[in-house]
Amino acid sequence: MRLNISLLLLLLLLGCDTKKEDTTIDKQPNIVLIMADDQGWGDLSIHGNNNLNTPNIDALAQNGVSFQNFYVQPVCSPTRAEMLCGRQFQRLGVYATSAGGERLNLNETTLAEVFKMAGYQTAAYGKWHNGMQPPYHPNTRGFDDFYGFASGHWGNYFDPLIEHNGNLVKGKGFLVDDLTNRAMEFITKNKKKPFLLYLPYNTPHSPMQVPDKYWNKFMDKELTKKHRDTAIEDPNFTRAALAMVENIDDNVGRIINKLKELNLEENTIIVYLSDNGPNGWRWNGGMRGKKGSIDEGGIRSPLFINWKNTIPASKNITQIASAIDILPTLAGLAGIETKTQKPLDGLNMKPLIFEENPSWESRLIYNHWNDKTSVRSQEFRLDDENRLYHIPSDLGQTKDVSKNYPEVYTSLLNAKESWLLEVPKRSAYNRPFTVGHPDIKTTQLPARDGITHGGIKRSNQYPNCSFFTNWRSLEDSISWDAEVLSDGDYEVILYYSCPEKNVGSTLLLEFDSNKLSKKITEAHDPPLLGMENDRIPRIESYIKDFKPVSMGIMTLKKGKGQLTLRASEVTGEEVIDFRLLLFNKLN
Repeated sequence: MRLNISLLLLLLLLGCDTKKEDTTIDKQPNIVLIMADDQGWGDLSIHGNNNLNTPNIDALAQNGVSFQNFYVQPVCSPTRAEMLCGRQFQRLGVYATSAGGERLNLNETTLAEVFKMAGYQTAAYGKWHNGMQPPYHPNTRGFDDFYGFASGHWGNYFDPLIEHNGNLVKGKGFLVDDLTNRAMEFITKNKKKPFLLYLPYNTPHSPMQVPDKYWNKFMDKELTKKHRDTAIEDPNFTRAALAMVENIDDNVGRIINKLKELNLEENTIIVYLSDNGPNGWRWNGGMRGKKGSIDEGGIRSPLFINWKNTIPASKNITQIASAIDILPTLAGLAGIETKTQKPLDGLNMKPLIFEENPSWESRLIYNHWNDKTSVRSQEFRLDDENRLYHIPSDLGQTKDVSKNYPEVYTSLLNAKESWLLEVPKRSAYNRPFTVGHPDIKTTQLPARDGITHGGIKRSNQYPNCSFFTNWRSLEDSISWDAEVLSDGDYEVILYYSCPEKNVGSTLLLEFDSNKLSKKITEAHDPPLLGMENDRIPRIESYIKDFKPVSMGIMTLKKGKGQLTLRASEVTGEEVIDFRLLLFNKLN
């Protein structure tokens, strides 16, 4: 008997215990954070929408906790900023969804940086929308690996041109499926290490593209749940959006199955939410408003947190909560100290998750966009026009009860007015676009971030995936307010299109006293793309397959200035259509 015990102890010391997987030994919990783009609270079967079936997302709620009154901001980048930093987006430098207004201030600490400091492997796959040029890029905000796009929306979801850690690459298949493939590879690679996986999917944001498998199910489907004002709902748009959500659900199922396969399910916290309300008028529980609105329908999001055999199952939490609570809550669940440069606005919701009768102080949640503000207490919402609604009995915000609750009304009105005094003005964030981060080889300067002069026009009013066209004269130019972060030699790559009849124009790129000249000698006249995959006509720009050409090497010195691209010679009716400049640091 003594011999057997001694032998067992020796085997344990030598690491020969094969009965237990290494992945579950003394390991901090993994985090999988999934965010849908433009999915409404009502776009799930668990919330009563029988137009679609979302069993995998529903299971996260059924096997975990569901926050019944969880709020985000009305549009994409503010919500993402709040979730990443645990602070209200107005403090973070975010004031728009494109052209630099989506960037996080550099003195903010992100969720990824918090977890990376604690020894986690970190990755983000999908739509970033909080800054493209380093140090605003995800690779310089705590994420070891990034695969996706940094703009607010993308123009094609099938085999798209996206980026991997700053390098332009071709996606494989439908983008959400591709992102999930990357996620599963990351999980497998890091199964023996703690990891933070951020999966900001790009759907059901338009363009409304989805594989046939999902569209065929919905294209002729009768919708039994409809928007409360059926006259303004576009049924085909709704069908496309719900088909895209079912695709998300299948991909969530693939993530869950991979965790099970690797014996990681009991050591992984899975979080699911959306970034704002639905991107169209469709069933949303009778709530007023959609994406862009500060009413309930524009800002209420699902929030499901699942941690098998650790977090209670099927628990509904009624206390109001917000995207600013995600960072402190995940850090609290993982037992990680939140070392941030600025104080957090969010709260650690761990007591709400685990305790039956938690001690929880009342709070207010502020929603703000386009100079409109609403305030939510546990029971009431004061809207932008200072109408008061009792949300538990009037989710659709139909009856102003300000006269019935004068003390509540006055309290929320004073709170809103005081809060607005703290909101920074947009002019406080006039930041140049950065080029040449010391630790990053490639910087992108897209048309999205450029300013046009003369007759040049955008391909669409929505900048994020647009290009410049109608470039006809020597007086036309494109400029960027730029800041070079490190001295060096940079190869500049231009992405353009040009029909044969316009070949021969010469371009001039200038920054301070530095100049590059390039004559366009090759035609490249691809067709517009995107419409062949759209289920519903889009409002955004169509795209093209732009051709890269080297303009040469430009020597840049650290400092601020205006980067200008213009034509020094025009030989045809137009110069080029312009999409992008790449700066590749050579030394």
